[in-house]
Formats: sequence, structure tokens, C-alpha cells
Amino acid sequence: MANRTRRKSLPRRRTIPAFLGFLLLCFLVSAIGGWVTAGSVKTWYPLLEKPPHNPHAWVFGPVWTVLYILMAVAAWRVWRAAGWVQARPALILFFVQLGLNLLWSVLFFGLRNPTAALVEIVLLLAAILATMKAFRPIDRKAFWMFVPYALWVGYAATLNASIVYLN
Repeated sequence: MANRTRRKSLPRRRTIPAFLGFLLLCFLVSAIGGWVTAGSVKTWYPLLEKPPHNPHAWVFGPVWTVLYILMAVAAWRVWRAAGWVQARPALILFFVQLGLNLLWSVLFFGLRNPTAALVEIVLLLAAILATMKAFRPIDRKAFWMFVPYALWVGYAATLNASIVYLN
């Protein structure tokens, strides 16, 4: 019984716009984060000492693209399974973690403050885990879609901590 709160199937004409809305929201956060990041990636970030486990720059774009798609699909599945009213607590957590996701880029790259970003990424990881916990009883696939995101942010936290330590 993976979806304990499953509703009757919604008509496709109602679910596609909702999916596109979640996708648009996730990629809007990505675009704003990219805009905030762009200047520092070319000027400030290359000057920082980085740990040996820091990936090549080309890795970030494809990884984040997949993660934002998974986030959007997961939120859409939760909405589709439970509706706005029943899924409200889970979706609020989703929106909170998405906001924290953007805030990390602002703190790390926009304000060039890795220490503040390190504190914030711990909060982001906690929000991701809380979102996963809220998604699980509604839609287990949505829960599993967040696992790569949680792992990547955990990895990013180690990079962030290493940059704080090395600089």
C-alpha cells in the first residue's frame, strides 16, 4: 500500500498544468540561482582552495538539471495523490526546501560567504529530509525521487565545509 492517501485519478487536463507548474517553479529557482552564481563562478570561486573531492565544473549543470526534474515530479506526484488540502503540509515543506535551496546560492556565491552557506546547507538538508518524511506516506516514489537530492546536498555540504576549512 504505497499510496495510503491516493485519490481518484484526476483528469489529464488538470494534472498536466500542475506538473508544468511544479517544473516551472523548480527551474525558476534554478535560473535565479544560476544568475546569482554566474559572476562569482568566473571571478571569486576559481581563487578558492578546494578539496580533492571537488568535481569538475561541468558536472554541476547536468546533476542539478536531473535533481530539479526529480523534485518537480515528486511534488507533482504528491499533489496528484493527495490534492492541495491533504498534501498541504508536505508541499509547504517542499516549498521551504526549494527556498532554502535558492538561499544557499545567494549566501555562497552571491554574498561570497561560505561560512553562512555552511550553516544554511545544514538547514537545507534538514528541510529535504523533513520533506521526504512527509512525502513517504503519500507517495513512496516521490520519497525515493528525493534520495539523490538529499545525497547530493549532503555531498555539497562536505564541499562547503572543506572550502570553509581551506580558506
